[in-house]
Amino acid sequence: MAELRFEAIGTSWQIDTRNPLATQLVDAIRERIELYDATWSRFRADSFVSRVAETAGTWRFPADAAPLFDLYRQLYDTTDGAVTPLVGRRLEELGYDRDYSLRPATHLTSVPAWDDVMHWDDGILTTTQPVVLDVGAAGKGYLVDIVAGLLRDAGIDEYVVDGSGDLVHRGDQPLRVGLEHPFDPKLAIGVYDLANGALCASAPGRRAWGTGLHHILDGLSGEPTTTVAATWASATTGLLADGLATALFFTTGERLASRFDFEYVRMFPDSRVEHSRHFTGELFT
Repeated sequence: MAELRFEAIGTSWQIDTRNPLATQLVDAIRERIELYDATWSRFRADSFVSRVAETAGTWRFPADAAPLFDLYRQLYDTTDGAVTPLVGRRLEELGYDRDYSLRPATHLTSVPAWDDVMHWDDGILTTTQPVVLDVGAAGKGYLVDIVAGLLRDAGIDEYVVDGSGDLVHRGDQPLRVGLEHPFDPKLAIGVYDLANGALCASAPGRRAWGTGLHHILDGLSGEPTTTVAATWASATTGLLADGLATALFFTTGERLASRFDFEYVRMFPDSRVEHSRHFTGELFT
C-alpha cells in the first residue's frame, strides 16, 4: 500500500491507496481542501464565514454547502437545538478563537436560536444579525467525503482517507480500527471492522483548555457538555458519521436511530459503555 501524509486545516491527514497517487491528483486534493477551508474556517480572516460574521445579509454559499446545512438542520431538530452551527461566537468568547487565546471573556453571550437569526433555503443563507458559524460538529467528516470523492473520480476504488480519526474506507478488505480510550490514548476500548463506509469519533479531550473547557458545546446552555466521555459513529458517509458522533453527546442513540441509519458506541465518564443493537465490532469493556 502507498501512503500519503500531510497537514491541512490544522490537523494531520493520511491517505492509503494501493498505488502512489499521481502528482496532479495530490495537487487537486490540496487545492480542494484549501477551497473548503477558505469557505468554512472561522480561524481565517479571509474566509467566507468570517465575512458572514461581520454583517447581516443574504449570502450565496458554494453548491456543496447544501448537504452540510441540511444535516445540521436535522441534527438541530433532533437534539432540540443542542447541535447547532451557531456556537461559533460562544467558542470564541470561551477562548477558542482565531488567535487561540484560550482565555475566556468576562462577558459571555448566549447561543442564538436558528430560526431567530438565520434562514437557509436552496443555497442561500439569510441572516438577521452577524453570526459566527462553526461547522466543527460535522465539517471534517464532510471534507473527508469530498477528498474520497476526488479519489473515486480519478478511478481509484480502494482507499482509506483518514482526517485525524475521521475515516472513510472503500475496498474489498475491511479496515480494523481501534476505538481509542478517551482517558488513555495508549489503550483501546474495542475494535471495529470498517467496510465501505465511514467511522468518526469525538471526545472532549481532543480540543480542551482551561478548567472544564472544550470544543463540544451544548447549543442550549452554551456550556461544554459533561455527560459523555467519547462517541463513535459509523454511517455511509463521513458527513453523517461525524455529525452523529457529535449528536450522541446530547441525545440518545435510540432517538437518533429513529431518523438515521448508523451504528454507534458511547462511553460515559464513569467508564460505562453502550452501543447500538447491531454494532458489529468488539468491545473490551
